[in-house]
Amino acid sequence: MAESENIFLRAKHRTFSGLTEDAQCEWKGPFCFIQAADPQLGLMKAWRDGDCDGGGEEWAEEVELTKQAVEAVNQLRPRPKFMVLCGDLVHAMPDTPFRDGQERDLKAALKGTDPSIPLVFVSGNHDLGNTPTPSTVEQYCNAWGDDYFSFWVGGVLCLVLNSQLFYDASACPQLKEAQETWLEAQLSRASSSSSTDPKPKHVLVFQHIPLYLESPDEEEQYFNLQRVVRQNLLDRFKKAGQSPHGSLYHKEKHKRSSAVSRLTGKWDFRRDRDKTWNYQQRECMFSTQ
Repeated sequence: MAESENIFLRAKHRTFSGLTEDAQCEWKGPFCFIQAADPQLGLMKAWRDGDCDGGGEEWAEEVELTKQAVEAVNQLRPRPKFMVLCGDLVHAMPDTPFRDGQERDLKAALKGTDPSIPLVFVSGNHDLGNTPTPSTVEQYCNAWGDDYFSFWVGGVLCLVLNSQLFYDASACPQLKEAQETWLEAQLSRASSSSSTDPKPKHVLVFQHIPLYLESPDEEEQYFNLQRVVRQNLLDRFKKAGQSPHGSLYHKEKHKRSSAVSRLTGKWDFRRDRDKTWNYQQRECMFSTQ
């Protein structure tokens, strides 16, 4: 990566600088990566104050925890191929007080990440708003790069999705349609193979809102996607002939259905208020059965 390149804006034009298919299409064996989520600067104070819909005027604790996590990641051997942060990067919603300061301080803490470990960002509801608009999506993209894109690592195709467009795109239907069209093209690529374009060894899917928590037919609630939406995605993933991995929740889980194998690993200070900023190392050596 060129020294002048912005490490927070490597996701552009629906791909990721340095992790392209041309450079990374060949499977060379298992590798490790880091999946993290919800640094959510400002949440801890808001939670203690009982004002999680607002508040968040202090975030020094989260900054320190982020620095500790970065230090721990930098010490890992072998080096992770990348670190993905699966949404809710800050607590302040778009166009609310403290947003700019929280983003500034999170970036300052993350800059300590070893340059050999690319930072991949996924949008969450606090990053885009519960009902995103063209304006809030544009703000996010200006700060963190594209809201959905693909990248390749060692023969593995990774899809980063904007789950808010699945959850409620009522204020930006054109953006939802654009992601749907793009996703269809990506799934078609995932299921195709030729002498010049080998089929990916695996497909990983990263998004903020999980398809489901326990089972594909579970009831709808705040922490999962609507049943119609989730089944549509499951069917499309299955049709593509892959078992994508990704998604997240507040507890460590490893669930498998006939269509999708999920690695889940989201932690939230609302549930885990033990003064630790959590991350998890993943090993990319999954079965596609």
